[in-house]
Amino acid sequence: MTSIAFDTHAFVKDLTAAGMPEAQAEVLAQSQAKLIDEKLATKQDLKALEERLRRDMKELEFRLTIRLGSMMVIAVGAVAALVKLL
Repeated sequence: MTSIAFDTHAFVKDLTAAGMPEAQAEVLAQSQAKLIDEKLATKQDLKALEERLRRDMKELEFRLTIRLGSMMVIAVGAVAALVKLL
């Protein structure tokens, strides 16, 4: 994942200006920065996921087409064998 810019210094300044103790504001800023870096997805992350899902869907489509074709060949063969026997 690519990181998102988060200005912890400005965040701490805003919190302390609002009356929060500086130590508490710093801990909160560090927690927020960690959360943003680890849990937030960027547009590039979503684009990569979309490309991977499209590739996987193409592969599944191919496998299902092969499977369906095989079942049809077996069914036609079974019907032909039954017609020949009867």
